[in-house]
Amino acid sequence: MGQSEHRFKPENISKLMSQERYEKIQPEILMDALQIDENEVIADLGSGTGFFTIPLARRTKNKVFAVDIEPRMHVFLKEYAAEQTITNIKTIESNLNVIPLESNQVDKLLAAFVLHEVDDLEKTLQEISRTVKTSGKIMFIEVNVIETVSGPPLHIRIPSQKMKQLLEANHFTDIDIQSFNNDNYYVITGTRS
Repeated sequence: MGQSEHRFKPENISKLMSQERYEKIQPEILMDALQIDENEVIADLGSGTGFFTIPLARRTKNKVFAVDIEPRMHVFLKEYAAEQTITNIKTIESNLNVIPLESNQVDKLLAAFVLHEVDDLEKTLQEISRTVKTSGKIMFIEVNVIETVSGPPLHIRIPSQKMKQLLEANHFTDIDIQSFNNDNYYVITGTRS
C-alpha cells in the first residue's frame, strides 16, 4: 500500500481543528520559532484546514502559499481565513512531488504532519530545496516513530535522523531536531545553503 493511501480523510476535518489538538501542538508557539519577518513569502505544504496557515498569515504582510492536494480542505481554509479577515493566503491544489511555485520563491517553508504521506519523499525534498531561497528556513513537523495513541501507521513515519540526512543531501544546513509533547512529535528546522 502506498503512503498516499494513508492520506488524511477530509470528513475528519473537525479533528484537525479541535481544541485538544491546539493544546497538544500549540501552533502559535511553533510558528514563533520560525521568526517570520513581515515581508517574507511563506509556503505551507499540506496546509489542510489552515491550522498552521492562519498563524503564518498573521506574521507576514506578504503572500502565504497554502498547498494541499485536497480541494475540500481549501474550501474550509478559505472560509476560516475570511472569518479571521485574513486576505494574504493563496491556495494551490497540488501534490508535493511537483510544487507549483517558482524556484527561490519562498523565505520560509512549513510542512507539518504531511511528509509521511507523500509518494516520493526524496522528490518532494528536491522540490522544497528548489522553492526555498538561499538562506531561507524550513520547518517540518512529524510524528516520532514510537507507539502513540493516534497518528499514521508506524511503518510510514519518518525517523528524525533519516529526515536530517535527507535534508543535508538537499542543501540544508544548521539542522536542528527537537521533540515535543512527550516525544510524540518532532520539529526539524534547517537553512537552505
